[in-house]
Amino acid sequence: MSDSKNQTSAHENTEKPAAPAGRRDFLKGVATASAAGVAMVQQAQAAAPAAAAVLSPADAKAEASGRLIPRPGSDFMVDVIKSLNVEYVAANPGSSFRSLHESVVNYGGNKSPEFITCLHEESSVAIAHGYAKAAGKPMAVMAHGSVGFQHAAMAVYNAWCDRVPVIMFGGNGIDADKRRPGTEWSHSVQDPALLLRDYVKWDDAPGSLQHFAESTVRAYRVATTGQMGPVVIMADIDLQEDAIHGKTPTIPKLRPTLPLQGDTGSLQEAAKLLLNAKNPVIMADRAARNQDGVKALIKLAESLQAPVIDLGGRMNFPNTHHLCLSDMKRALVRDADVILMLEVYDPWGQVNGLSDPFKTVRPEAKPDVKIITIGMNDVSIRSNYQDFQRFLSVEMAIPGEAQASMPVLTDYILKNATAAQKTSFEARREVMKKRWDKQLQDAKEGAALGWDASPISTARLAMETFEVIKNEPWCLAVSDRIAWARKLWPTTQYHQMLGGSGGQGVGYGLPASVGAALANKSLGRMTVTFQPDGDLLYAPGALWTAAHHKIPLLMVMHNNGGYYQEVMHLQRMASMHNRRTDQAWIGNSLRNPDIDFAKIAQGMGVWAEGPIKDPSQLKGALQRALAEVKQGRPALLDVVCQAR
Repeated sequence: MSDSKNQTSAHENTEKPAAPAGRRDFLKGVATASAAGVAMVQQAQAAAPAAAAVLSPADAKAEASGRLIPRPGSDFMVDVIKSLNVEYVAANPGSSFRSLHESVVNYGGNKSPEFITCLHEESSVAIAHGYAKAAGKPMAVMAHGSVGFQHAAMAVYNAWCDRVPVIMFGGNGIDADKRRPGTEWSHSVQDPALLLRDYVKWDDAPGSLQHFAESTVRAYRVATTGQMGPVVIMADIDLQEDAIHGKTPTIPKLRPTLPLQGDTGSLQEAAKLLLNAKNPVIMADRAARNQDGVKALIKLAESLQAPVIDLGGRMNFPNTHHLCLSDMKRALVRDADVILMLEVYDPWGQVNGLSDPFKTVRPEAKPDVKIITIGMNDVSIRSNYQDFQRFLSVEMAIPGEAQASMPVLTDYILKNATAAQKTSFEARREVMKKRWDKQLQDAKEGAALGWDASPISTARLAMETFEVIKNEPWCLAVSDRIAWARKLWPTTQYHQMLGGSGGQGVGYGLPASVGAALANKSLGRMTVTFQPDGDLLYAPGALWTAAHHKIPLLMVMHNNGGYYQEVMHLQRMASMHNRRTDQAWIGNSLRNPDIDFAKIAQGMGVWAEGPIKDPSQLKGALQRALAEVKQGRPALLDVVCQAR
């Protein structure tokens, strides 16, 4: 990427080439140029604090010559971003936002936002994705408007499917008369956000700095309201680099929006159905947004003594509570007469199943079950991408945020429950307590199987890790990889389990964990993640980002030597085709040669140890890794696990 600050367009460059210079003339020229460069830097630094002041005659002359831009538009863009209290901006550097980059680090002092250096745009967005879930607020991303967006697309789709806010700024050169020849043409786009438009909530390409200010504030509000999601604001190269003339544009104030509560009358009707149900069941997926949401769901469940199936899109309900019966989902759904679904990603899939690879539907719920949905799934639906899942006919579909709607529903239940109903609820509580005890015992017995096996079982990996971190304020950054953690780690706080990628895109785990750890660093939390081997290989550069920015993160490798889910798919297909199942590893194996993940991490500046195959060595290695993390550094432990 070439420096264009002092470079004129091809049609403006009419000077003849200089004659070859001798050594003395060359050295004299270098000294003169260096002195001039120092003077320009000093002049620019002196001008930056007074960006809003009227230009002096000398500055005006320098600006007219193209040698100095004391009030670039990108400085104002940084002011806009600062007004939103955005703490970080993740980016792989690109020439299309060079002026905005420079303004962040110099004019903005590299603070709020602080520049997080990334080695791939997909990692930039995934870091912002993980950060938002841990911090409860978005961070920013900067990317090239063409190739950068192409790299970032998978991570943007993950954030869209996971309903997570990410504020993206894309650089682009829209004016063909001002583009430099070569790369700047192939990296410029007529409609940069077109590539992402099917899976962002909103995008805009401002034509002025005032437009930029208003659209950026609007984008933040859109991203964080209702069904959250990523947004894109384009930052034109000329808008960034041209000087601000006259009065500085104004920045509108961001006002918080009220949560979108479901219709009160509809919630009352839903409460009546639940009160009269013999076997009500509550399902929660992305219902809670913070600990207040967890508390609201506890109160709702206890008002009915109804079992809760936490599907894991977020941490919605404590697994230590006697009503948390997630592992008994099939039996609960089969017996239910009313099911309340709270922000459930796939309602159809929760009451229907596929009995075999031929896609034969196996209904798991009664034909007359009454289903109530509360959520925003129908609000942000798109026509192209099919993340909205198969259509399910329901008794009541109530649009609104589940967390905002639960208190109204609970209050109506508590105020209208009859004495007889309250007695039946108490009887139900005793039944649920017994079921919870059995669920826990079954999980413990299952985890004990193969405890001393080598390669190491995922159950032992999970429980040895917890034994080492249990006295820390822990957060499992990616909580859908190893089920034993969700089953057996006592989980009571929202931040302890942050869910998965949303769109199931490989390459999310490592950078998202780095983003979560970045947020947790200032919140006093210790971040741990189970890191799949194939996922790390998509974006290993995030290891360097963690080391460079001193982000404390405990990465425990789930190294099973391949893409095991695909191995199982091939085995099933081979069986159906009456062919060899032992060939399923071809194209899916990450062995021969084995990958040394500890060396990869060490090469990126991360403390690492492994590969560990003997389970008796696991605890000591985990303790050493934790000691590094508690010193404020990332650490990786390569653990060779069973192929599952």
